[in-house]
Amino acid sequence: MTQRDRVIVGISGASGAAIGMRVVELLADCATCEVDLIVSPAAARTLNEEVGAHALPRLHEWATRSHPYADIGASVASGSFQTAGMIVAPCSMRTLSAIAGSLADNLLVRAADVQLKERRRLVLLARESPLHLGHLRAMIQATEMGAIIAPPVPAFYLKPHSLAEVIDHIARRAINLLALAETRIAQAEWGQS
Repeated sequence: MTQRDRVIVGISGASGAAIGMRVVELLADCATCEVDLIVSPAAARTLNEEVGAHALPRLHEWATRSHPYADIGASVASGSFQTAGMIVAPCSMRTLSAIAGSLADNLLVRAADVQLKERRRLVLLARESPLHLGHLRAMIQATEMGAIIAPPVPAFYLKPHSLAEVIDHIARRAINLLALAETRIAQAEWGQS
């Protein structure tokens, strides 16, 4: 039996919830991946407003396991829970700041903190613009701790035809940063997936 890559996906309350949704969908379609999902209350609201009422139930269907945001004792809060890494998409400035400050007051931040302490990959799709000095300092601090800051920037050089293509490309790039054994989901270009 092939070992499956466990990936934690956190979705926080910043705009761009569709990106996190696409990350979960792509990982769920990967035969060698398991998805542990954590959705913040603000993310649930943003998903509803930006994607629709169907978004959260669909995410729970795609995920291998869903964990309550407030359950800091869940399996993903322990370093003994082996993972290939974690993606926070989108990553609000509140969540980024909490990760940078090691303020593990909820499961999303605690799981991210565990990735850092265990020297596993943590990809943060930091979503805000413009940025003030506090945002930039939090990004530097998280980077110094080992996180990968990957703002969800469109690849205009690919000449996307739709917002869905932009979202898809950003999601695939985020997954690629985890360097999973099964990388075809991250390397596929539009029209080839």
